Amino acid sequence: MSNAPGLHQSAEGLSVSFEFFPPKTEKMEQGLWDAIRRLAPLGPAFVSVTYGAGGTTRERTHATVRRIQAETGLLAAAHLTCVGATRDEIDAVARSYWDAGIRHIVALRGDPPGGPLSGAAYAPHPGGYAYAADLVEGLKRVADFEISVAAYPETHPEARSAGDDLENLRRKIDAGATRAITQFFFDDDAFLRFRDRAAAAGISVPIVPGILPITNFARTLEFARSCNAKLPPGMAELFEGLDDDPETRQLVAANVAFEQCRRLHGAGVRQFHFYTLNRAELTVAICRMLGIRPRQPVCAG
Repeated sequence: MSNAPGLHQSAEGLSVSFEFFPPKTEKMEQGLWDAIRRLAPLGPAFVSVTYGAGGTTRERTHATVRRIQAETGLLAAAHLTCVGATRDEIDAVARSYWDAGIRHIVALRGDPPGGPLSGAAYAPHPGGYAYAADLVEGLKRVADFEISVAAYPETHPEARSAGDDLENLRRKIDAGATRAITQFFFDDDAFLRFRDRAAAAGISVPIVPGILPITNFARTLEFARSCNAKLPPGMAELFEGLDDDPETRQLVAANVAFEQCRRLHGAGVRQFHFYTLNRAELTVAICRMLGIRPRQPVCAG
């Protein structure tokens, strides 16, 4: 961490955002709001709430986004997908968000029921938006939303080629998206090459790296394989034998994520999007090492 002091000096120019998922149980809901209370003082640009595979968390997503908007000073962004609904149904959801003061949508194609690990093939809903670019275009017809979309530094696993994947991103931007947030990755060079390729292709919107602090290495490995994200040599060894040692695992995970952010910062990255998994401690620690100080004391929940 020898370069950390220099990074701290420029922390004022950093921007962070946080992603949460809608809770299934009362206990999980308590955990979510504990995390929000701890992370809110860090002043994120926005916080987003995911939408389950096949639209399975639709109502919980809506309720969580509206509560964040109503009860906190945070700007809430709602994930919305093409899966499991007609165009009219999706447009109605979007209008209800606009009426509730939600101005930011994360527009995604979405996974089939069962999620990315199910192996099920995606199929557009009859009468629905087929792909994310179509969804972006439709949302822009509903209202002048700020729209973020997904990007894949190591190429979407269903894409025919890296070139086709980049062209799909261009279609989403041309349809009206103003930001791309990447799938989580651990290969920083892959992200930087992707950023350069996007710029060369005329894509000028911010491409924000999605950072996943590792809370469970085995689970992370499973998801990485499903979404074509490569793990660097030696990462498995860092977490080996720590399943029953959560304190050490947390220290390792925080350092791994911070070092990734530090390297990206050195390459000019100034925005980071954290996949929190509804837990605050790792993200709070990483932000602190990045030099991002809370605007008020961070509550321990």
